[in-house]
Amino acid sequence: MTDEKRCLTLRVVVPDPTQRGANVEVRALVDGRDILADAFTEGPGEDPQYLLVPGGPLAAASEPHEVRLAEASCTEGCCGSLYVTIQRDGDYVLWDKWRNPDEDEVDLPAFRFEAQEYQREVERATADRSWEWPARTVARLLEQDLRERTDWLARWECELGAVSAWPWEPDQVNVFLFHPGRSAIRRDHPWLQFRMILAVSSDEPADQAERLAEQLVAADPRQAAEVCGGSPEFARQLGYPWPQRRRA
Repeated sequence: MTDEKRCLTLRVVVPDPTQRGANVEVRALVDGRDILADAFTEGPGEDPQYLLVPGGPLAAASEPHEVRLAEASCTEGCCGSLYVTIQRDGDYVLWDKWRNPDEDEVDLPAFRFEAQEYQREVERATADRSWEWPARTVARLLEQDLRERTDWLARWECELGAVSAWPWEPDQVNVFLFHPGRSAIRRDHPWLQFRMILAVSSDEPADQAERLAEQLVAADPRQAAEVCGGSPEFARQLGYPWPQRRRA
């Protein structure tokens, strides 16, 4: 690593809606150069829902921590991912110790950023929601609301998985639940994943998120959802029908 000071820019890229399955991603540019394009082309950058949150993984502290910036489209275990270690060092932030589990080496140098400039850029990118479309905003606000209601799923033996909105389905939000919870997966007990599809209108996103949250917590969410994960045997054991797959 040299003493040269670098400039970081965090850019959110939203794929064309015709690209079904493509992810919204964060691209890290160092001095205007896309480092993912240079060092990792097996898949997209991480979703801003993971990277660009207050106090999120890009925040630098004196204790070094590793952050995943990108993952292969087929999964990390198949074709790798890109990790960097981030650490605050006095007046600077260091990005180094690049790692890809699928490669012996990563062809990137250590980068050194002025700490105040770095923090301003992370805060700017975190606060900037201009890239969101209405359903994505509803999904973000709805998930925040639901996660604050810590006991609403307990009585239904469910756990919130995620609330998602995808560019190729611009008018809907998907709510994913686990029954009885993720711990059942770790213990190798029967489990199912449920999906609810919620329509999004042209109303104010905050109003919609609040209204949808009230609707969801008012009743057993499994009654309005469909099984989308687990296994036919787990469904039988837990008393739910396994969905019939449509033939192509």
